[in-house]
Amino acid sequence: MIATLEHVRILDRTERLVSVVMQSETMQEYIYKRNELNQDKEAQDLIQRFNDLKSHYEDVQRFGRYHPDYNKIMTDVRSAKRKMDMHPTVSAFKIAERSLQKLLDDISEHIAAGASEQIMVPKDGAAWADSGCAGGCGSGGACSCSA
Repeated sequence: MIATLEHVRILDRTERLVSVVMQSETMQEYIYKRNELNQDKEAQDLIQRFNDLKSHYEDVQRFGRYHPDYNKIMTDVRSAKRKMDMHPTVSAFKIAERSLQKLLDDISEHIAAGASEQIMVPKDGAAWADSGCAGGCGSGGACSCSA
């Protein structure tokens, strides 16, 4: 691909858009909440415990209900996830993360709509949310998406 003056202008405007997003209140709140989360030892311990259990859960999933620890690990994972999600620092970070994702989704939607109404854009962090596809459909249409 040969870079044309038009491509250079588009990239320049993209850099300006990135700068505006980075300076936005939504992004600043996200960065603040992420730093808070990273510095909260209790929240980090809960996240680490959940990740450890999730790793064990993936091992148990290979055997399904036939694994001797199946019921215990299922209960433990759900409990650890709930405890992690209910922690004030974690929940505040997730709210900030969703707000930033919404902003980025809105920007993507406006750019795509400016080009064509037929262009599909990711929403809520998932590709092709409106079409019923969970994104990255490689099932040959088995998911009933209209892509």
